[in-house]
Amino acid sequence: MEHSIVNHAVYYLLAAVVAVPLFRKIGLGAILGYLAAGVILGPSVTGTINDPEDVLHFAEFGVVMLLFLIGLELAPDKLWQMRSQILLNGGTQLVASAALIALVLYAAGLSATLAVVIGLTLGLSSTAFAIQLMADQGVLATAAGRQGFAILLLQDIAVIPLLLFVESLAPAASASNATPLPWWLGPAAVVAVLVAGRYLANPILRIVAASGSREIMTGAGLLIVLGVALLMETVGLSMGLGAFVAGIVLANSSFRRQLETDIEPFKGILLGLFFIAVGMTLDLELLLREPLLILGAALGLMAVKTAVITAILRLQKTAWGDSLQTALMLCQGGEFAFVIMAQALAIGVADQATVDMIVLVVGVSMALTSPLVALLRLWGGTGQQQPQADYDSRSHEHEPEVIIAGFGRFGQIVGRMLVANRIPFTALDKDASHVDFIKRFGNRIFYGDATRSDLLHAAGIEHARLLVVAVDDVEESLQIVRQVKADCPEVKLIARAHNRMHAYQLYEEEVDIVVRETFESSLLAATQTLIQLGYNEGTALERADMFRLHDEGLIREAAEHRDDLNKLLAIAREGRRELEQLFGQDSAA
Repeated sequence: MEHSIVNHAVYYLLAAVVAVPLFRKIGLGAILGYLAAGVILGPSVTGTINDPEDVLHFAEFGVVMLLFLIGLELAPDKLWQMRSQILLNGGTQLVASAALIALVLYAAGLSATLAVVIGLTLGLSSTAFAIQLMADQGVLATAAGRQGFAILLLQDIAVIPLLLFVESLAPAASASNATPLPWWLGPAAVVAVLVAGRYLANPILRIVAASGSREIMTGAGLLIVLGVALLMETVGLSMGLGAFVAGIVLANSSFRRQLETDIEPFKGILLGLFFIAVGMTLDLELLLREPLLILGAALGLMAVKTAVITAILRLQKTAWGDSLQTALMLCQGGEFAFVIMAQALAIGVADQATVDMIVLVVGVSMALTSPLVALLRLWGGTGQQQPQADYDSRSHEHEPEVIIAGFGRFGQIVGRMLVANRIPFTALDKDASHVDFIKRFGNRIFYGDATRSDLLHAAGIEHARLLVVAVDDVEESLQIVRQVKADCPEVKLIARAHNRMHAYQLYEEEVDIVVRETFESSLLAATQTLIQLGYNEGTALERADMFRLHDEGLIREAAEHRDDLNKLLAIAREGRRELEQLFGQDSAA
């Protein structure tokens, strides 16, 4: 059994490693690569994997983690600001698409109930698919992309009422299969998640962070996501809804960036497995028997949703090209179709043949989306996206001009100066209690280890102009500098040096500006000493500037020989002699 699990894991990884880079290279995107890998592994082609349903059930946790990360990006105040887009754009799209699809199916001979269920199901798009595709194509950060995201968000929220609606259609006889849960359990679970996220999550995460173990912190993040998902499933609600609500509650948490970077790798792996599983469930025999029907239904579905979404975005004054491109990215069927149709089959609302047909249509629509988007861009049907225009309207939360690594006494002074000049910055500190205390004063600070490349990227290092390295530990300081030099060499570095030897190391790493933490204060004290001894203020300040420039030059010269003690002593003796001559010449003048 264990050997079989390992074999399957190797097959999944091998298929993904081969298919995804290939499909990316030819411009069709990673998701289509995953789907193609699943088709090849599935029972319809090689039969390497014969139980895709089990894999699909497990891989749905990728969708759960995706919804949690989406929730982390939507603080309640932002969600409230987007309410009109969510309700108007998303509601209009779902109702209009579902109505048109249901009318066509009813005219084709399906019952009104089944036509409505399928219409609402196919009205949903694939959140995982569309967001990944928009991100790959650089659309997610644009105005049209944000409107498309609002549509997807409404669809995710609508999944829960839709599942409850389908459940309500169950024949009375099916009630004997299981004891129905009290109606109040679902709302009570949601309230419990809200309360726990508001009052318990941060204190618990603070205790975990105090252990200093990166692995335990990652485990705590996974526990939050999977624990909430399990709670929601237990009370009969969607796992995704619970994860989404938990993400929203923690969106303002000091641990938000840490949770995001810890969950992201698991989300990516499980989402890839999810799409492989979707590919394995596609019934190619049915496609070969009824190719025109399946392909026509998939294209019809995509045409209806593309027309509806394009019309909605055009009413929002979005350009034709951007509207059409965004609509095409959202025109496929969604992953929740598999869940909803499985429930409809289980309670007798739909038969097996209909469910197989709908699943195949959704899968084919997913497979066709990326090529059609690529053709549209190749054909020139879209204008050049200008993310910068939309960035201007967004909060600076996602694009800090400055990142401060370490927010102790040194980093706080830098931060206060930036605040006074209205310059947006993000601070990172790995002392959880310190982060909590500093945040009370309105500072934008997150818990996290700045030596981690993924956390720096989550904090927005690729958009920052400057990184101020203000951490206490010398080795951590050097590690951060090397990491940023390797990942984002265009970012300017200002680093705190604890002593002369640390300054040598920072200059060796080609840090732009090195600030010795006691040098300026000591120089100020020396300047005041000269003034008290009778020097006028101008002369004292001039002498201080001369000393500063001379000493900076000595440090840069000594940095090249920091491991040669004899050479350092020689440089120091020569420096003192030069400084005495310099001051002597100045006094004579």
